[in-house]
Order: sequence, then structure tokens, then C-alpha cells
Amino acid sequence: MNRPAGAGRAPLVAIGFAFAFVCAAVVAAAGLGLGVPHLRKEGVGVAGVLGVAALVAGLALAAYSAWWLLARLRRRWWPLAVPLLLVATYLAFWTVGQGFTAGLPPRPALGDRTPADLGLAYEDVRLPTADGVDLAGWWVPSENGGAVVLLHGAGSTRTAVLDEAGVLADAGWGVLLLDARGHGESEGSGMDFGWWGESDVAAALDFVAAQAGVSAERIGLLGLSMGGEEAIGAAGADDRVRAVVAEGATNRVAADKEYLVDEHGARGSLQVAIDRLTYAVAGLLSDAPRPRPLRDSLVDAAERGVRFLLLTAGEVPEEGWAADRLERAAPSAVEVWTVEGADHVGGLDRAPEKWAARVLGFLDEVLPTRR
Repeated sequence: MNRPAGAGRAPLVAIGFAFAFVCAAVVAAAGLGLGVPHLRKEGVGVAGVLGVAALVAGLALAAYSAWWLLARLRRRWWPLAVPLLLVATYLAFWTVGQGFTAGLPPRPALGDRTPADLGLAYEDVRLPTADGVDLAGWWVPSENGGAVVLLHGAGSTRTAVLDEAGVLADAGWGVLLLDARGHGESEGSGMDFGWWGESDVAAALDFVAAQAGVSAERIGLLGLSMGGEEAIGAAGADDRVRAVVAEGATNRVAADKEYLVDEHGARGSLQVAIDRLTYAVAGLLSDAPRPRPLRDSLVDAAERGVRFLLLTAGEVPEEGWAADRLERAAPSAVEVWTVEGADHVGGLDRAPEKWAARVLGFLDEVLPTRR
């Protein structure tokens, strides 16, 4: 029996359209990760327009490729083909989409509030990093000889940590509120997994240590979310750090998510493997140095006597899992406080008096005033 013309090529054509679908999904995911955040933060601009164009084109090509494949498959194969297409779409958007969002983030604008709105005297400062980037910040002078560098989360600026600064400054602590690289009024390109943290914090410590009335033995870090992860990383890299308060810190490399394996077994291991692709994409898009896992940085810092207070949100179980894993790595150096009913980095809003008492008590204990 003669085979129909082109029948031998049909599988190859199908493979070609399947490959086209995957490529289209990747393009759409990149467009979503790039375009939507930039449009939301910066309005209409080159990155936002290019991202939306890639999203639309990718979705159109993916839809056409999927239609072509399914139209030529016998229906008995659809229960296999459709889930595979959905899995490919999920993987593309989870890995490539998140990678673009973190590796090429938009620049969030500095808010209208300043320390003056809290009745605090302050000065605008510019801090040079070792690689030639100028960072912007506010410095509230110290009254008790100690100082704390405040680090905000991804997608925000120093205005987001003003309330925390008010608690510290009212207790006499000097406070440096820093715009992360690529955020607010700081130069450079941002990286929303916090991979510039060690470099940026080193510049902040240079500044704080040089301020009149600040004791080199009484310098700490307080960070929220990405800022908390940066604080932990910096503590492992810089021996000027004596104390760290990290709220909502979970992960900035895939190895930090090993708590998912502890909680979910094989499913957690699969998620960690997928996340390795996410961080790989972000690393390709950013020239930020890839940091060590938080656990390694914390252990190194703990061996030098650094103490940690990890604050977790009662409404975000992952924060508790991550903090417990870090505490097990250095139990004598780590305290964990779960703020019941709090959302991510919402500890001060949820329990302002307890937050102030716990954080200030920790700092006073670890960085005591010399008598």
C-alpha cells in the first residue's frame, strides 16, 4: 500500500509545532515578566511596550501552535497532549516570567514621606559602592552611640521602612535608610532577589562607621523581605555587622528553598528544581554576583558571634519554615518570633507595641551601651 504524500514528515512537523509552542510560551512569559511590572511602576516606556508586545505575540503564536497540534491529533491523545501543553506553559511562566521580573525590574519611585513627617532630624546622603554606584539614603543621627542600617523589600524604597525607622530613632538609635541599587534615587540596575545586597550594605557600613558618635561595636542591620535576606547575606560577608533583625526573609537562591523539601518531600524537591531554572534566568539577565545561600551566610556570621532575630508572619507559613531551618543551623545565635495574624512584613502594623519591645530589646541586649 502506498503511503500518502508527506505522511513520513507528519511527526517531524508535529515536533516542529510543539517546539514552536514552547518557544512562544517562553516569549510570552518573558513579555509578562518584563512588560507588566514596568507598566505598573513606570508607565508607558520602552521596556513596558516591548514586554507587552512580546506577551501578545507569544500568546498568539502559542495559541496557533496548540490549535494546529490538537487539530491533527486523534482525540484519544488529547488527555495526554493538553496536560503537557499546560505544564510547558506553567514552567515557562514560573521560571522565565519570574526571572525577568527579578532580573530586569522597574525602578520604584521614592515616596513623598520623609523622616521629617515623623518629627526626625535627618540629612540626605549619597554613598559610593566599591564598584562605582552611588546609593541614596537618609541618615538620622545617633543619640545612643549605636546605629542600624534599614533595608527595604523588593519593589519599594526607603520610604517603606520609615515607620520602623521611627521606632528605632525614638529609642536613640542612629538610622540609615537606604535605597537599594536601582530603587528610588539610587543609581544602578536593580535585582529583586537581592543579589546586590552585600555590595550595597558594605557601602552603608562604610558610611555609618564613619559617623561621629557611632561605636563600631554597636552596628546592626534591619531588613524587610528582600532587605532581610540582604542583611543575612551581608552579616556573613562583613565582620562589622554585630546584630541582624530580618523580617519576612525566605530565599534568594534555590538552595534557600530546601525548607520545601522538609515540608513536602518529593513535591518540594521538584519545586526546588524548578526554582533553579528561575534563578538561572535571573542570573543571565543581571550582572549581580550570585550570593551564597542564606544558611551558609548565617552560619559563618554566627561563628563570629553575630546574633539574629528572625520575624515571621503568622499568615505566611513559608516564612516560619524558612526561619526554623535557619534556626536549626545555628540555634544559639538565632531567635525566631512569629507575629500571629500578621501578613508579609506586617509585624509592626499588626503588633506595634510588641514589635517595638521585641526589636529594641534584642538590639539593646546584643549591642549594649557601654557603662
